[in-house]
Amino acid sequence: MVSDIELGQIALHGHEMSYRRAGSGPVIVMIHGMAGSSTTWRFVMPTLAEHFTIVAPDLVGHGQSAKPRGDYSLGALASSVRDLLVELGHERATLVGQSLGGGVAMQFAYQFPERAERLVLVSSGGLGEDVALLLRLLTLPGAEYVLPVTCQRWAHDAGATVFGWLRGIGLRPGAHLEEMWESYGSLADAPTRAAFLQTLRSVVDVAGQRVSATDRLHLAGELPTLVVWGDRDNIIPVQQAYETQTAIPGSRLEIFRGVGHFPHCEDPERFCDVLLDFMHSTSSETAGSSASESRRPPNPNR
Repeated sequence: MVSDIELGQIALHGHEMSYRRAGSGPVIVMIHGMAGSSTTWRFVMPTLAEHFTIVAPDLVGHGQSAKPRGDYSLGALASSVRDLLVELGHERATLVGQSLGGGVAMQFAYQFPERAERLVLVSSGGLGEDVALLLRLLTLPGAEYVLPVTCQRWAHDAGATVFGWLRGIGLRPGAHLEEMWESYGSLADAPTRAAFLQTLRSVVDVAGQRVSATDRLHLAGELPTLVVWGDRDNIIPVQQAYETQTAIPGSRLEIFRGVGHFPHCEDPERFCDVLLDFMHSTSSETAGSSASESRRPPNPNR
């Protein structure tokens, strides 16, 4: 098993961007969700890196990357991922995006079709209006004053200690809960909190997701596409997965039973099996090279 994961940082347009990289061979870019970081892929990176080069960035405004006051739209985030790949010397990649990362992956495929080999959408945003009530409420005015009170570092650390105790006696808290708790903990940091709100409000409002690719999904027919979802996702409902498969000709759908918003954390072994099968059974030869303006993948930012 590959154990050497490179932790890197690179300056892009005056701002530091952090990333994790491991393995060799064809490139898979793994893009995390809202208030997350590249650490979300920790359970699957070692296995996948036995077969491929894995690049997992911390999106700008997340993790160890810079958190400037700036543009947090899907287009800007997708461009930063492209710039990272260029700096690392990778011309083309398969895009794997979870939650917000799915929207970024779709935007990347739209903006840079010649660089996109395949598309994997994991509990992805940008595929329908419905989204968790809490996220909608956080887009309202005043959230800037509520979050500092509710997101306290001591509370996160206390919870992390409890998780450690449970693991110490042989009990493992649900991976879904642990991922949500890490996201909560990241918001105790003021710059991260500000970036989170800017990012959230660029894709969600009080009515739901405000950025959608649903009317253009048919354009992704030439791009090998895999949709992965948990049937107990309480952030973005699984119904959007079924609708997406119907809308993208030839796409594959994998529903993880008993799994929530983080299939790659909650059932990492199956996630790796599904992704490896998809990679080995699809061709990337025509995906990026034949893309044209009339056949571009969907743009969730329009």
